[in-house]
Amino acid sequence: MKEKTLRTLEYHKIIERLSSCAGSACGKERCRETLPLTDLGEIERLQEETQDALSRIYAHGSLYFSGIHDIRAAVKRLDMEAGLSAGELLHIGSLLTAVKRIRDYGAGDEREDSLTERFRMLEPLVSIANEIDRCIISEEEIADDASPGLKNVRRQMRLTNDRIRDRLSSIVSSNDNKTYLQDNIITMRDGRFCIPVKSEYKNRFPGMIHDQSSKGSTTFIEPLEIVTLNNELRELAVKEQEEIKKVLKTLSEMLVPHVQELEFDTETLTAFDVIFARAMLAKSMKASRPVFGTDGMIDIRKGRHPLIDPAKVVPIDIRLGGDFTMLVITGPNTGGKTVSLKTVGLFTLMGQSGLHIPAFDGSRLSVFDNVYADIGDEQSIEQSLSTFSSHMTNTVSILREADEGSLVLFDELGAGTDPTEGAALARAILSYLHERCIHVMATTHYAELKAYALSEPGVCNACCEFDVATLSPTYKLLIGVPGRSNAFAISGKLGLPEELIARARGYMTQKEKSLDDVIEGLSASRLEYEQKNEKASETLGEAERLKERLAQKNEKLDATREKIIENAREEAEKILREAKEFADTTIRKINKLAGSGAPMRELEEERGALRDRLSGAERKKKSASKKPGTPITDPSQLKIGDNVHVISLNVDGKIVSLPGRKGEVTVSMGAMRTIVNVSDLETAEAPPEQQKSEKTGVGAIKIQKAYDVGMSVNVIGMRVDEALPVVEKYLDDAYLAGLQNVSVIHGRGTGALKDAVHGLLKRLKYVSSYRFGTFHEGDRGVTIVEFKQGN
Repeated sequence: MKEKTLRTLEYHKIIERLSSCAGSACGKERCRETLPLTDLGEIERLQEETQDALSRIYAHGSLYFSGIHDIRAAVKRLDMEAGLSAGELLHIGSLLTAVKRIRDYGAGDEREDSLTERFRMLEPLVSIANEIDRCIISEEEIADDASPGLKNVRRQMRLTNDRIRDRLSSIVSSNDNKTYLQDNIITMRDGRFCIPVKSEYKNRFPGMIHDQSSKGSTTFIEPLEIVTLNNELRELAVKEQEEIKKVLKTLSEMLVPHVQELEFDTETLTAFDVIFARAMLAKSMKASRPVFGTDGMIDIRKGRHPLIDPAKVVPIDIRLGGDFTMLVITGPNTGGKTVSLKTVGLFTLMGQSGLHIPAFDGSRLSVFDNVYADIGDEQSIEQSLSTFSSHMTNTVSILREADEGSLVLFDELGAGTDPTEGAALARAILSYLHERCIHVMATTHYAELKAYALSEPGVCNACCEFDVATLSPTYKLLIGVPGRSNAFAISGKLGLPEELIARARGYMTQKEKSLDDVIEGLSASRLEYEQKNEKASETLGEAERLKERLAQKNEKLDATREKIIENAREEAEKILREAKEFADTTIRKINKLAGSGAPMRELEEERGALRDRLSGAERKKKSASKKPGTPITDPSQLKIGDNVHVISLNVDGKIVSLPGRKGEVTVSMGAMRTIVNVSDLETAEAPPEQQKSEKTGVGAIKIQKAYDVGMSVNVIGMRVDEALPVVEKYLDDAYLAGLQNVSVIHGRGTGALKDAVHGLLKRLKYVSSYRFGTFHEGDRGVTIVEFKQGN
C-alpha cells in the first residue's frame, strides 16, 4: 500500500490506538510496524488470531503484558557466553515471570484454538527465574544469601564496621577531645571513616588527613588507630564485588543453555502482545470479524467510522461489487459522502491488517492489492498547484498504477474547474476505469455523472439522504438512488419567494427537469421499498423466534413423553415382579400348610390374600400400560369435561375449552394445562378414583380446584388479619386440587406477615413441611409449602 493512501485514510491513527493497547515496549514497536497484507491466507490467520484472543478476553478477562522488557541484547551476549549485569538478569527474571503468568492464562481455557499451541510451547524456566529472584533484590543490591562467600564477606564487613564505629565513638565522646572536635559525629571521606577536627588542633590527632572544609576551619582526619581497620574494610569491599561478580556469572551460566528458549519466549510474548492488542482494540470499538474474499465484493453492514465520536457516528450500509463495480455517490455537502469513502477505504486497510472492523457480523470485505485515494484539499503552495491541478496530478498517478486488483476512491472528481469541462473529464475517467474492471467509489455533484450511472451497466448511483423538513442530512447512504441538490426545497424553507423559485425552475432545460423527476420518483420508490423491507424483516424475525420457541417446546414434550413411557414401563415391570414374588411365597405357604394338615380356614385365607394381591397387581399394570383409546375423528362432539388421552405426552386429561378454528383445544392434566391439536387426542376412561369420587361429590371438587388454583398466592401489602384467611383458603384449595407444593409470597418487610403465615402452616395437618425460597424462587420473601401425599 502507498504511504500517501495510508496517510489520506488516517490509517496511522488506528495504528496509534492499536499500539496504545499493547503492554510492552516490543509489542508497541511491533504494532507500529503493522501494515496491510495482500495474501488471503495470512489475512485469515491474523483475523482468526484476533477472534480467538477476543473470545479469551470475554471468557477469562484481559491478559496483561506488564514486566516484559526488551532482552534481545542480553540474549545476544548470552549467546556469546558473556556475563550479564544485575539489571539484565532482573529483566530476564521479570520476563520469565510474565511467561509463567501468560502460559497459565492460556491453560485456563480448555478450548483448542489458533493460540493454544503457542501457549503450551512457552517455557517459563521456573527454577532459574526463582534463583534470579532470590539472589538479586534490585539493580544496585544483591542478596546476602546469594552465595556463601558473599554472605561471609558481608558478615566480616559488618563486624569491622562495628569495631571502627566503637573506636571512633570513644574518641568523639571523650570529654578530653570536645575542645578539639568541630562536631561529635563520625563521617566518611573517600570511603573511609573520619572525625571532624578543628584545623588549629589537627596535630593533636595523629593519622591521615582526607579532606578539609571549604572555609578551612575543619579538617577530616582518619585516626591512626583505625587506619588498619579501614584498610581491612576496603579489602573486604573489594572481595564483596568479586563475590557479586561470581554470583552474576553463575546466574548467567545457568541461562546460557536456554538461549533458544529465551528467544522463543521473547518473540512469542511480543506476538501475543500484538494479537491481544488487536483484540482489545476490537473490544473497545465493538468490532466484528469481516468475511474476506477475492471477488471484489464489499458489503458493510451498519459500519461506523472508528475515528468519529461513537456517540455521534451514524452507521451506514455500503455495497460494492457483484452487480456493479462502480458506485457514484451524490448528495449535499457535509452529508456524509466523504465519510462513506473513508469508511470503505479504512475498513479495507484495517481488515487486511488483521484488525476487526466496527460493523455488524457478516460484513464482507475483499482483498485488494492496492488502495488509491484522492480525498481532501490537496492544494500545494510550494509546488504552485491549485486544488484542481493537485487533484489531477493524483488522478494521473492513479490511472497509471491502478489495475483490476485495485480499489480507487475519488472525492469530488473533476471539481475545482469549469463545471462542464469538469463533468466531461470525470465521466471520461470513470469510463476508462470501468472498462478496465477496476472497483471505484466516487463522490460528485455533477448531474451528468448521475445520468451516466443510470445508463451504464455495472455502475450504480448512491446518495446521502437529506431531510428537507429539518434542513439537515441524516448521514444514511442509500444505494441505487441518485442524490438531489434540494436547492429549491431548501431555498423555499428558508423563505425565498415562490415566484423566484418558479422562475428558477423555468431556466432549467427539459432534460434537467426530466432527470430531476426521475430522481424524485426513484427516491419515493426507495423509501417505500425500505419501509416494506423493514416490516418484512420484523415479520421474518418474529417468525424465526416463534419457530425457535416451538422447536424448544417440541423438544421438551419429546423428553417428557420418553420419561413418562420409561417410568410406566419400569412401574409395570416392578408390579409384575412383586406379584410373582408374592405368588411364589404364598404357594410355598399353601403347600406347606396342606402337607402339615392345617385347617381349611388357613388355606382359604392364604388363597384369598393371593387373589387380592394379584387383582391389585393387574389393576396397577393396566393403569401403568393401558391400551390406547379411540382416536377422535369428529371434534364437534367434544364437550368441556370429557376425559381424553394426549398421545404425544402419554398422559390423561380433561377438555377445558372447545376446539378452535385450527382444531386446537386446551387440556388440563392435574395442575398443568397445555394446548394440543385434536389429532393428538384419543378417548379415555375416567380414572377409578374419579368414578368413585363422583358418587360422593369430592372428585368434582378436586377437578374444579385443579382448574382454578394457581401455583402461588401473593399477600404482599395485606395486614395479618386480611392475609391469613386468604392464605388458608388458598392452601385448602391447592391441597384439594392435588398440588404437591405451592408458593406463598409474603415479602420481607417487618417479618410480621411471614411469622403469621408460618404459624398458620404449623397448625395445618395436611402441610408436610415448609421452607424459604431459594435465590431464584424469591429468597426470604417467599415460603415454599409441601403437602402430604395421599389426599
